[in-house]
Formats: sequence, structure tokens, C-alpha cells
Amino acid sequence: MKVLLVDADIAMANLSLLLGMQSSPITLHDVLLGESSIHDAVYDGPKGVSFVPSGLSLESYRRVDSERLEQVIKEIATEYDFILLDAPAGIEKNVMAAISAADQVLLITAPDSPSVADVLKAKIVAQRLNVPPTTVVINLVRKEKGEISKEDVMKILELPVIGEVPYDDEVRKSFLQENVSPLVIRKPKNPASIAIQKIAAKIGGYKIEETAEAAGQEKKGLLARILSIFGR
Repeated sequence: MKVLLVDADIAMANLSLLLGMQSSPITLHDVLLGESSIHDAVYDGPKGVSFVPSGLSLESYRRVDSERLEQVIKEIATEYDFILLDAPAGIEKNVMAAISAADQVLLITAPDSPSVADVLKAKIVAQRLNVPPTTVVINLVRKEKGEISKEDVMKILELPVIGEVPYDDEVRKSFLQENVSPLVIRKPKNPASIAIQKIAAKIGGYKIEETAEAAGQEKKGLLARILSIFGR
């Protein structure tokens, strides 16, 4: 199975930073500027997953034609079993470009009003672009007073929540390592990693074991492993 992860947040390059690839010589910026081929921007990521980093240059970002993203994805669509686009919430032009290039949309929100509001905007945009969102993941859950509950998130977004990822300081520590590594690779059995793996298993259609020991050893195909990288 071949999976490609594309850092489609062309304004922030979040995944590029997460995977320590911010200095890649050829990035998605170069591809969207028409200066490089998408094949030249593909790199080997964790666990054998291919990865296209976004650029950090503000100057190139200003010149990027984000509307080319859909055509770029079509150029390589037949070469991979799955192409995952990581994009921010909101209604910015680059967000709409990423949604337009997708077949399905998974919404990820924190349990607070600003985050849910942004995700609601993204949902409306996706619907208008005829790419209806399927499910929601709630990230950074602390179970503190004032957080929006899972039930209320579902009511607001009118979509099912397939999982909640607890806040975990180990995520921050992942960025502090000399060799940056996603949390689920560095600490596969901690609470956030287990929650992410359960969500990935649901999305990938894999059976989830019920025992505590098996929680960190779930059946994970390549799709499940790469989906787990989204935990921050």
C-alpha cells in the first residue's frame, strides 16, 4: 500500500515542522509556483510513508497559486492508494483549494468556541464545494470546566465524533527532540497515542482490541499509521 501525506497548509508548513523537513530543497510552494514537478517534492517520511512538505518562505507564499493544488493532486492520484492533505480550518483561499482537491473531509477541532467556529466554517465551505465532511475528531481534550462537550460538538457540526485525543505534554516534547519524531512513534503507548491509534483504526476500518495491553498494539495498516501523524 502506498500513502502520500501532503502538507497542504501552505501558509504555516505545520507538518513540515513536525517532521523536521522545513529545510527541504523542493517544496509544495515550488510545485504550485510551476517551478518544480510534484514528483521532485516527494520525500520519504516516517514508517515508509511518502511526504510532500510545504515551504516556509513568505515571499513564495505570496506568489503561490493555491488553485493549482487540485490539478497537482490529480497528476499523482493513480500512483498512491491514499493521498492525505493536511490543511487548516477556516475559509481562506488555500483552505478551499485543499478541500476542492479532496474526495472526503475529516474535521479536527479543539473543544473551545474559536476552534469549533473555524471548523464549522470549513464544513460549510466543504459542503458548498460538494465535498461533504464525514466525521469529527476532538483534539487537545483536558476535561476542564468550560470545554465544549462531545455531545455539543456533534450538535453544532451535525456530524458524528469518532474520537477524542487528550491533551498530552509529550506532544510538545516531541518537538524538542534532536531528531523530531511524531508522538505515536516516540511514545506509542501513552494516552494521546492510544487515542490517535483508535481513531486511525476506525477510519482505516481495522478491528480495535478491547484489552488495555492491546490498546497500544492495535492492528494498523499503513493508512492507520500515517493518519496517526496528525496528533500534535
